[in-house]
Amino acid sequence: MIDAPTPDALEAHIGDLRAAVRRAIASGDREAARVLRSRLRQAEEAWDRAVLGSPGPPEEAPRGLVPVREQVHQALTLLEVPAAPRLISSVYAAFFPGEIPNARLTSLRRDEERSFRTAPYARPFYLCAALTADLLSPARGLLTVSTWPAARRVVGPLSARTDFLTAAIRLAEHAGRGETGDPGVQRLLWRFAANIPGAAEGSVGTVDPAVLAGAARAELDVHQEADRRERDRAAERALARLDDAGRLFGNRLRAVRRAAGESDTEIER
Repeated sequence: MIDAPTPDALEAHIGDLRAAVRRAIASGDREAARVLRSRLRQAEEAWDRAVLGSPGPPEEAPRGLVPVREQVHQALTLLEVPAAPRLISSVYAAFFPGEIPNARLTSLRRDEERSFRTAPYARPFYLCAALTADLLSPARGLLTVSTWPAARRVVGPLSARTDFLTAAIRLAEHAGRGETGDPGVQRLLWRFAANIPGAAEGSVGTVDPAVLAGAARAELDVHQEADRRERDRAAERALARLDDAGRLFGNRLRAVRRAAGESDTEIER
């Protein structure tokens, strides 16, 4: 703990911690790396308070002061599933103050990958790609969080539907704890309810979060186990075949070859 820290002192401390994290990772000491990343996170939060003057959690900060990557992280943490930028923006606008500039989302994953490859594990989390279950290549347009279990960051044939249903449950539960009548929240819930049988029962144009969650769970029970098995198998392959960067951002070689039209057999050679 630093007494009366100044931004300059905190920046120097953060730099030292990032270097220590890199050394711990390079030496294979993952336990030390986790401890150091926790200290790094605390130092970065202290820097935010010193510079921005925001003592509360990130979502309480004034409009425009929350970095885009933090906004995306908040939305994804609420959803708990891989999501496209449009959904991430909608979730943030409905449940958090402010909006996420769409232009910033376009290059975000590339920026995160560049940062990771330059200084692995220097940040407490990275916004990374979902991986396709077949080729372990980046799934186009889907963002995840590096701290999630590997299986949750993989998408297979059934994942689009199971993730849609899981997101519906998460949003309905969150809405049920707050102001369910908020127009922005209702618009978002309706987007999900309109595509889930039995979820839109009740008043026209109004979604009951409990009804939505119940309908989503009923359908999720049908698909979840098969999807989980596919994701678990793919996650095991990713852990065995890819390096740390590949596990977060995808197998670059496979993605390039698939774009060129090679078959799965050719890619495996």
